[in-house]
Amino acid sequence: MKKISIGLLFGFLSFMAWSQSSTYLWPTILFVKGQDLCQFEESYGTTRIEQVNEMTGQLKDLMRYGATTSEGVSALLNLDAMTDRQRAQATAGNRMDVTLEASLKAYLDRMYLGFSPSDVKLKFFNPGPLGELIKNLREHQRQDKLDVQQLSVLSGIAWGTYAYGPGCKGDVLVTIHIELVNGTGVSFQAQGKPETVMSAIAADMVRYFQRTSFPSVVMMGDKSLILVGTAGSPVNTAPNPVIAERSCALIKARLPTLEEYEFLSVKGDWNNGISLDHKLWAMSGNRVLNPDTRNPTPVRTPADTNYEAVSFYCVR
Repeated sequence: MKKISIGLLFGFLSFMAWSQSSTYLWPTILFVKGQDLCQFEESYGTTRIEQVNEMTGQLKDLMRYGATTSEGVSALLNLDAMTDRQRAQATAGNRMDVTLEASLKAYLDRMYLGFSPSDVKLKFFNPGPLGELIKNLREHQRQDKLDVQQLSVLSGIAWGTYAYGPGCKGDVLVTIHIELVNGTGVSFQAQGKPETVMSAIAADMVRYFQRTSFPSVVMMGDKSLILVGTAGSPVNTAPNPVIAERSCALIKARLPTLEEYEFLSVKGDWNNGISLDHKLWAMSGNRVLNPDTRNPTPVRTPADTNYEAVSFYCVR
């Protein structure tokens, strides 16, 4: 009975670790438009004297081509007004937020399809009825109404800010804030063209939410393995395996075995595992795991690896 109870306990812990690391967000990202950094830079990027000198130089050029003073001033004012009208047309409406939201979701899906994790840890979840969604789409409205009951089944919401970037080259500066119901939050920022800027933010979001968290529980066959990490960081380095083993012992843990290292490497960084890559890894008994030298065995002595520093993490 004790064995069964312990197995059930670890199974429950494994489920809790999965559920806590899965983040379900409200499907609509509400954006707030920030300061137009393009216009701000144009207005304050030069002193008033420099701006006057520039306008005077332009006026002199027009007069050199035969324009009178009044004609030159009128031409400059008309050109300036035309620039303002074009910018007003480009920024009219409220659809930049739709473009940014749609591209972020598309880039997230593309990344997840690329490495196909067993558990997608970041999802946009619609708790409302599909009929309401269809109604909003037909009326060209966004899902911006959120009640307390719907929020209770979500992990949090994402909201963002965007501003036209400095340099006036068509860039936008975008920041995405994710606020979770437990009070924590994280922000991501990137600058680029509206159609591509969200790719960098999507990559950062996947790295943040999908990477293996510590501590966590991983089922390995019929046993549970707790990934403890190290005293300083999830994965650390040590001058030699002896120091790494001692560090794990001080937090009441141990170094992984060869089987555990390789099993977690197969799961990978995005599936509650840790990739071996081409690093040297500490093992108990002053041994080193070198995944690049498997003939006759990847388990070597420190002398075989020229006493190089080793990476390690601890398990229980």
